[in-house]
Amino acid sequence: MMKAEGIPGIEQFASPGKGRGLRVSRAYGVGELLFSCPAYSYVLSVGERGLICEQCFTRKKGLAKCGKCKKAFYCNANCQKKNWPMHKLECQAMCAFGENWRPSETVRLVARIIARLKAQKERSPSEILLLLGEMEAHLEDMDNEKREMTEAHIAGLHQFYSKHLDFPDHQALLTLFSQVHCNGFTVEDEELSNLGLAIFPDIALLNHSCSPNVIVTYRGINAEVRAVKDISPGQEIYTSYIDLLYPTADRLERLRDMYYFSCDCKECTTKSMDVVKMSVRKRSDEIGEKEIKDMVRYARNSMENFRRAKQDKSPTELLEMCELSIDKMSTVFDDSNIYILHMMYQAMGICLFTEDYEGAVRYGEKVIKPFTVLYPAYSMNVASMYLKLGRLYIALDRKLAGIDAFQKALTIMEVVHGKDHTYVTELKQEMRDF
Repeated sequence: MMKAEGIPGIEQFASPGKGRGLRVSRAYGVGELLFSCPAYSYVLSVGERGLICEQCFTRKKGLAKCGKCKKAFYCNANCQKKNWPMHKLECQAMCAFGENWRPSETVRLVARIIARLKAQKERSPSEILLLLGEMEAHLEDMDNEKREMTEAHIAGLHQFYSKHLDFPDHQALLTLFSQVHCNGFTVEDEELSNLGLAIFPDIALLNHSCSPNVIVTYRGINAEVRAVKDISPGQEIYTSYIDLLYPTADRLERLRDMYYFSCDCKECTTKSMDVVKMSVRKRSDEIGEKEIKDMVRYARNSMENFRRAKQDKSPTELLEMCELSIDKMSTVFDDSNIYILHMMYQAMGICLFTEDYEGAVRYGEKVIKPFTVLYPAYSMNVASMYLKLGRLYIALDRKLAGIDAFQKALTIMEVVHGKDHTYVTELKQEMRDF
């Protein structure tokens, strides 16, 4: 049986005011791997099927599909066989339900966790420091809206998985869904596309800071923790749970809503970047506090309305929403204001989706410079932006601009993914092909 023997160079400790945490017992330099953790359970997003192997998350052409459901794809028979204990939870149901098979990604992950827990005889390599059952659940902190959402998830679990799974009692299910809500990781690729959802118990011990010294990235179904700052012996290691683009008030609200705590990191107490993030247009008439407050309210409402509209509006309508809100915000905010950047980033995404590459470049070029100022030094948000721009330039026959953007992406990617990662070697190959 695997005992909790620990991870070399890393130790668990009681972090003042934060509960459990991890710190280093030796020095780590920028780009160095602190540790990696295989996923305890994971699920590939439905949208990635056919592009990525369901078992090992390798991205390649010519994957073989499951002969029964024709929906799951694998590198080879070996990957398919390894994945069968998890795929069998869905294979038959997908055939039976047809178009009506629609469990959420969270439900799919929880079903796999239940199956794994049932089969598990000993501590897994994902639980060297922390057992799955020991992860925070924050059940008592859930509001009615979250409780309702969890009940809907539980109903979905019963609807789609009751044939192949014995469920624990209702209370245990509530706990499990809450644990996944607080500790689940979205597995992303180098362009920050969502590949799937996974749970990594040992990584769940990392506390949050808005000025993190490590970053979590993915290599297949393994999560890797790499230093993005030099770390001295005895220092706690912090990752960021959220997108760091936004001002302090927005970040704190998101942390309270999603993870039930408030952050007291240096960035949140000094609010040092807020003035830059909330930059206001230089106008001949002075812009008053009330006008700024009203525009912030408008901006936040626009972001929320856009998020909801994504479900049912056409790309043309969505782009119009972005352009209208950018125009209105521009009367008060500077172009590098994060609320304008947020909507420009959304607009770029729509242009990419509709293959309007000129439009995508136009928005991307407005966003990239402020991003390099507002995000930390080694940020996936910045790297993925350079990557997207590089690929757009190449598609538009602007080779030199493309190579330049790729080079900037590479500098960040070698630190956050490691020099031997396939994302890095593939990009270098892409650059050599020009």
